[in-house]
Amino acid sequence: MSPYAISTDIMSDLPADYLKEHSIETASLSYMMDNFTYDRNHPLDEKEFYSKMRSGQMPTTSQVTPDEALRCFKAIVDSGQKDILHISFSSALSGTYQSCMVAATEMMEWYPDVRIHVIDSRAASLGQGLIVSEAIARRDAGEDYEEVIRFLENHINNFVHLFTVDDLFHLYRGGRVKRSTAIVGSLVNIKPILNVDEEGRLIPHDKVRGRKKSIKELAEKASLIAEHSDFMMGNNFYISHGDCLEEALMLADLMEEKTDLKRGIINYVGPTIGAHSGPGTLALFFCGKHR
Repeated sequence: MSPYAISTDIMSDLPADYLKEHSIETASLSYMMDNFTYDRNHPLDEKEFYSKMRSGQMPTTSQVTPDEALRCFKAIVDSGQKDILHISFSSALSGTYQSCMVAATEMMEWYPDVRIHVIDSRAASLGQGLIVSEAIARRDAGEDYEEVIRFLENHINNFVHLFTVDDLFHLYRGGRVKRSTAIVGSLVNIKPILNVDEEGRLIPHDKVRGRKKSIKELAEKASLIAEHSDFMMGNNFYISHGDCLEEALMLADLMEEKTDLKRGIINYVGPTIGAHSGPGTLALFFCGKHR
């Protein structure tokens, strides 16, 4: 058994086999689509999820509830672990972090010998997943509970997020861009480049015309950030995608051509985030000097 447990939520978009391999418990949530509620007991395959979105079905999502966070923490405590480091979805994008804080306080009242530290990742998708991976690597290398907590709290903003979307109307529905921006941008084939800022918010960074140009721009911006970074943790980049694997692999090839970073996990943007970003989302994550 590991000296302490690391947990997260499903918004980290880490593959199921990776979570199982490293014994990572996850807090889950439900979403509704086509008048049916999907959750951990009734999952929907990601490819089918995006197929439904492309056919016009729009999902509605919730946040991790305190009860679900309690279930997650109790499962770990029941397995014999006393110390839990939980890495939560960005507090700027969801109430999930607050739910986890409420649940952690309640659990520690019930079990006085248990410690639970909840970290606001200020991250999303595999950006959050990359933080979880860094925590796992440091734990497995022998760093103790307090050391890993200290490291993450000091370096959360070294995890770089760059992404683009294929359909601006999904960002409009989520309140990320104005309706006029979505309409005009779609008419002239504008593709936004966005990042996640130091508060964990989605911020428009740049815009280019055309899908292929947006993919190249992600790699170009990443190469500039990596080139001028004197702080690198892991040497891997992660990519998440909204059912556009071929373009994700194209981006991975460009990253290996333009940077010294190595290809890491490539996985779907899960339904919770994909509901707001839509099919064709392409996101790139790596460690740099700053976001």
